[in-house]
Amino acid sequence: MSDHLIVHITKLKHADGMPLPQYQTEHAAGVDLYAAIERDVTIDAGKWLLIPTGIALAIPEGYEGQVRPRSGLALKHGIGMLNSPGTIDADYRGEVGIILFNFSDTPFTVRRGDRIAQLVFAKLSKAKFESVSQLTETARGAGGFGHTGGKSEADL
Repeated sequence: MSDHLIVHITKLKHADGMPLPQYQTEHAAGVDLYAAIERDVTIDAGKWLLIPTGIALAIPEGYEGQVRPRSGLALKHGIGMLNSPGTIDADYRGEVGIILFNFSDTPFTVRRGDRIAQLVFAKLSKAKFESVSQLTETARGAGGFGHTGGKSEADL
C-alpha cells in the first residue's frame, strides 16, 4: 500500500512539451513548478508578474497545496513570491499561477520551462469557532510583534 497522496493533474495546452511537476530528490518536500509562458518575460526591479504554470489540479478534500518560493531564485536573483505561501484550495480547478516578485534592483527574465516555485501538499484541520467572553491567561498574554526581542517599541 502506498502512502502517497493521489492528486489528479491536467496539463493545459500552453504547457505542451513541458514536464509535469516532479520531486527532484527522494526526500524533497516539494515538487517544482515550471513557467508555461510562450516567450521570455522580464520582471523589473520592485515589480511583480503572474506567471502561468500550465497545470490545473484536483487536490483531495482535507488537503491544500502550498506554493512556495524557490530558495535558489531568492539567493541568486532576489526573486520571491508576492504572497507566500500561496494556498491552492481542494475545490479550485483553475490554472495554478505564481505571482513572482523581483526584490532585487535589476530586471529578471523568466524563460519558458524555468523552475519558478515549489508545491507542497499539507493535511488540513478545520476549526470550529466558539465565542467566549474571555480567553484563558498565558505568560505571554497579548505580547505581539517582537515582544521577546529585548527593546520594546516604547524604548526606541
